[in-house]
Amino acid sequence: MSNQELVKQLVTDGVLKSPRLIDAFQHINRADFVPKELADQAYINAPLPLGFGQTISQPLTVAFMLELLQPAPGDNILDIGSGSGWQTALLACLVGPAGKITALEIVPELYEQSIKNISRYDFIKRGAVRMLCANATAGLAAAAPFDKIIAAAELAEIPPAWLNQLKIGGRLVAPIGHSLTLIIKKGEGQLDRREFPGFVFVPFVTS
Repeated sequence: MSNQELVKQLVTDGVLKSPRLIDAFQHINRADFVPKELADQAYINAPLPLGFGQTISQPLTVAFMLELLQPAPGDNILDIGSGSGWQTALLACLVGPAGKITALEIVPELYEQSIKNISRYDFIKRGAVRMLCANATAGLAAAAPFDKIIAAAELAEIPPAWLNQLKIGGRLVAPIGHSLTLIIKKGEGQLDRREFPGFVFVPFVTS
């Protein structure tokens, strides 16, 4: 199976819909972000272990989350739990030259791996991606406000700092329990919340 065949499968399954998102999945090869020993499984529609209790998410799940997030050219996005960097690179592709992705990863080894993997593309070199090894509970006020925020680890609730750092009109996508949650910030203290059940993620870690 190839990356193009994986993308075709996601389109056929009705998960990958937006033309820009389809282009990003075609441009950013998942094989660049999986461990070498799992290279032959890179295009399987399943999560794969990265070590340290973390995974690279199932392609279907990443596609579903990004369709909910609706990344747009020029967006300033906070990517929480970058793992091996695949979603970060997809986001950088989607926001284009005028956009900015700030990616937080708490596991030092995965932080280093993210940098190595994403450097296969030009996003870090041209300043489109900023990587930080940090606890993401407090978000990153210095880079706020964000147009979009996305997290790839299961939480019990959304940290208040994330909501505070989200622009009015902004979108936040994160797993709460076994549901993906979309929050659209309509105004200060005005949140439109939608839940999509049936997903499993690794737990959000703070140390």
